[in-house]
Amino acid sequence: MEAADLDAFVDENLDRYAETQGVLPERLDEFGEAYRSQGHLTRDQLYEIAYESSTRSAYHVEKNPESRCREVTRNARAVDGDFSAIHLITGLSGFKAPTASCVVAALDGDRHAVVDTRVWASLERLGYLDGRKESFDAADYVTMIGPIREIAAETGYRAVDVGYALFAYDAHVRDGTLH
Repeated sequence: MEAADLDAFVDENLDRYAETQGVLPERLDEFGEAYRSQGHLTRDQLYEIAYESSTRSAYHVEKNPESRCREVTRNARAVDGDFSAIHLITGLSGFKAPTASCVVAALDGDRHAVVDTRVWASLERLGYLDGRKESFDAADYVTMIGPIREIAAETGYRAVDVGYALFAYDAHVRDGTLH
Protein backbone atom coordinates (compact mmCIF):
# COMPACT_ATOMS: atom_id res chain seq x y z
CA MET A 1 0.00 0.00 0.00
CA GLU A 2 1.32 3.47 -0.91
CA ALA A 3 2.16 5.90 1.91
CA ALA A 4 -0.73 8.22 0.98
CA ASP A 5 -3.12 5.24 0.99
CA LEU A 6 -1.76 4.10 4.37
CA ASP A 7 -2.24 7.63 5.70
CA ALA A 8 -5.87 7.64 4.56
CA PHE A 9 -6.35 4.10 5.93
CA VAL A 10 -5.11 5.04 9.41
CA ASP A 11 -7.01 8.33 9.43
CA GLU A 12 -10.31 6.76 8.35
CA ASN A 13 -10.09 3.86 10.77
CA LEU A 14 -8.97 6.00 13.70
CA ASP A 15 -12.24 7.89 13.22
CA ARG A 16 -14.08 4.55 13.39
CA TYR A 17 -12.32 3.45 16.59
CA ALA A 18 -14.76 5.35 18.82
CA GLU A 19 -17.53 3.07 17.51
CA THR A 20 -15.73 -0.10 18.68
CA GLN A 21 -15.53 -1.83 22.03
CA GLY A 22 -11.77 -1.26 22.19
CA VAL A 23 -9.71 0.15 25.06
CA LEU A 24 -10.38 3.86 25.47
CA PRO A 25 -7.32 5.86 24.38
CA GLU A 26 -7.97 8.46 27.11
CA ARG A 27 -7.88 5.74 29.79
CA LEU A 28 -4.67 4.31 28.35
CA ASP A 29 -3.13 7.80 28.45
CA GLU A 30 -4.12 8.14 32.12
CA PHE A 31 -2.48 4.81 32.98
CA GLY A 32 0.63 5.87 31.08
CA GLU A 33 0.90 9.14 32.99
CA ALA A 34 0.64 7.26 36.29
CA TYR A 35 3.15 4.63 35.13
CA ARG A 36 5.71 7.22 34.07
CA SER A 37 5.34 9.37 37.20
CA GLN A 38 5.33 6.46 39.71
CA GLY A 39 7.87 4.30 37.88
CA HIS A 40 5.58 1.27 38.29
CA LEU A 41 1.92 0.30 38.35
CA THR A 42 -0.02 -0.91 41.39
CA ARG A 43 -2.23 -3.98 41.45
CA ASP A 44 -5.32 -1.72 41.40
CA GLN A 45 -4.02 0.11 38.34
CA LEU A 46 -3.20 -3.19 36.63
CA TYR A 47 -6.69 -4.43 37.46
CA GLU A 48 -8.18 -1.34 35.81
CA ILE A 49 -6.06 -1.86 32.69
CA ALA A 50 -7.06 -5.54 32.55
CA TYR A 51 -10.71 -4.61 33.05
CA GLU A 52 -10.55 -2.11 30.18
CA SER A 53 -8.91 -4.74 27.97
CA SER A 54 -10.63 -7.97 28.95
CA THR A 55 -13.44 -7.64 31.47
CA ARG A 56 -13.87 -11.40 31.83
CA SER A 57 -10.34 -12.15 33.02
CA ALA A 58 -9.58 -9.01 35.03
CA TYR A 59 -10.36 -10.70 38.37
CA HIS A 60 -7.22 -12.86 37.94
CA VAL A 61 -5.09 -9.73 38.50
CA GLU A 62 -6.17 -9.72 42.15
CA LYS A 63 -4.19 -12.96 42.68
CA ASN A 64 -0.92 -11.04 42.26
CA PRO A 65 0.80 -9.73 45.38
CA GLU A 66 1.06 -5.92 45.33
CA SER A 67 4.85 -6.07 45.60
CA ARG A 68 5.06 -8.34 42.52
CA CYS A 69 2.91 -5.95 40.47
CA ARG A 70 5.23 -3.07 41.30
CA GLU A 71 8.37 -5.16 40.72
CA VAL A 72 7.28 -6.54 37.34
CA THR A 73 6.08 -3.21 35.98
CA ARG A 74 9.22 -1.46 37.24
CA ASN A 75 11.37 -4.11 35.54
CA ALA A 76 9.30 -4.01 32.32
CA ARG A 77 10.19 -0.31 32.02
CA ALA A 78 13.89 -1.01 32.42
CA VAL A 79 14.32 -4.07 30.20
CA ASP A 80 15.53 -3.83 26.61
CA GLY A 81 13.46 -5.57 23.98
CA ASP A 82 9.79 -5.93 23.19
CA PHE A 83 9.76 -9.68 23.78
CA SER A 84 11.26 -9.29 27.25
CA ALA A 85 8.86 -6.53 28.32
CA ILE A 86 5.75 -8.44 27.20
CA HIS A 87 7.10 -11.71 28.61
CA LEU A 88 7.70 -10.10 32.00
CA ILE A 89 4.18 -8.68 32.20
CA THR A 90 2.59 -11.96 31.12
CA GLY A 91 4.19 -13.47 34.21
CA LEU A 92 1.47 -11.73 36.21
CA SER A 93 -1.87 -13.49 36.66
CA GLY A 94 -4.51 -12.00 34.36
CA PHE A 95 -2.05 -10.87 31.69
CA LYS A 96 -1.75 -12.60 28.35
CA ALA A 97 0.07 -10.80 25.55
CA PRO A 98 -2.91 -8.66 24.38
CA THR A 99 -3.52 -7.30 27.89
CA ALA A 100 0.22 -6.90 28.46
CA SER A 101 0.34 -4.86 25.25
CA CYS A 102 -1.98 -2.34 26.95
CA VAL A 103 0.63 -1.83 29.66
CA VAL A 104 3.53 -1.16 27.27
CA ALA A 105 1.32 0.95 24.98
CA ALA A 106 0.26 3.06 27.97
CA LEU A 107 3.91 3.58 28.88
CA ASP A 108 5.12 4.44 25.37
CA GLY A 109 2.51 4.85 22.63
CA ASP A 110 5.15 6.04 20.18
CA ARG A 111 6.76 2.57 20.18
CA HIS A 112 3.97 0.24 21.30
CA ALA A 113 0.39 -0.63 20.39
CA VAL A 114 -2.51 -2.55 21.87
CA VAL A 115 -2.74 -5.80 19.90
CA ASP A 116 -5.22 -8.65 19.70
CA THR A 117 -7.00 -10.94 17.25
CA ARG A 118 -8.48 -7.99 15.34
CA VAL A 119 -5.10 -6.30 14.89
CA TRP A 120 -3.52 -9.55 13.68
CA ALA A 121 -6.41 -10.10 11.23
CA SER A 122 -6.04 -6.58 9.83
CA LEU A 123 -2.28 -6.99 9.38
CA GLU A 124 -2.98 -10.28 7.63
CA ARG A 125 -5.60 -8.65 5.34
CA LEU A 126 -3.11 -5.91 4.45
CA GLY A 127 -0.44 -8.48 3.56
CA TYR A 128 1.93 -7.92 6.49
CA LEU A 129 1.30 -11.33 8.13
CA ASP A 130 0.25 -14.79 6.99
CA GLY A 131 -2.52 -16.83 8.55
CA ARG A 132 -4.96 -16.15 11.36
CA LYS A 133 -4.29 -16.43 15.08
CA GLU A 134 -6.58 -16.44 18.07
CA SER A 135 -4.12 -16.54 20.96
CA PHE A 136 -0.89 -14.63 21.37
CA ASP A 137 2.37 -14.73 23.27
CA ALA A 138 5.33 -12.37 23.51
CA ALA A 139 6.81 -13.61 20.22
CA ASP A 140 3.51 -12.85 18.45
CA TYR A 141 3.59 -9.34 19.89
CA VAL A 142 7.04 -8.88 18.32
CA THR A 143 5.67 -10.21 15.01
CA MET A 144 2.83 -7.64 15.06
CA ILE A 145 4.70 -4.61 16.39
CA GLY A 146 7.20 -4.70 13.49
CA PRO A 147 4.65 -3.91 10.75
CA ILE A 148 2.79 -1.55 13.10
CA ARG A 149 5.97 0.49 13.55
CA GLU A 150 6.58 0.34 9.81
CA ILE A 151 3.11 1.81 9.15
CA ALA A 152 3.67 4.41 11.88
CA ALA A 153 6.99 5.46 10.34
CA GLU A 154 5.44 5.74 6.86
CA THR A 155 2.41 7.72 8.02
CA GLY A 156 3.70 9.80 10.94
CA TYR A 157 1.10 8.33 13.29
CA ARG A 158 2.06 6.93 16.68
CA ALA A 159 2.26 3.12 16.92
CA VAL A 160 -0.61 3.10 19.41
CA ASP A 161 -2.84 4.97 16.93
CA VAL A 162 -1.94 2.57 14.12
CA GLY A 163 -2.98 -0.27 16.44
CA TYR A 164 -6.32 1.41 17.15
CA ALA A 165 -6.89 1.92 13.41
CA LEU A 166 -6.10 -1.74 12.66
CA PHE A 167 -8.53 -2.84 15.39
CA ALA A 168 -11.28 -0.58 14.02
CA TYR A 169 -10.65 -1.77 10.47
CA ASP A 170 -11.26 -5.39 11.45
CA ALA A 171 -14.35 -4.44 13.43
CA HIS A 172 -15.62 -2.66 10.30
CA VAL A 173 -14.92 -5.34 7.67
CA ARG A 174 -15.24 -8.65 9.55
CA ASP A 175 -18.25 -10.79 8.68
CA GLY A 176 -19.60 -12.87 11.54
CA THR A 177 -18.21 -13.24 15.02
CA LEU A 178 -14.66 -12.71 16.19
CA HIS A 179 -14.01 -16.33 17.29
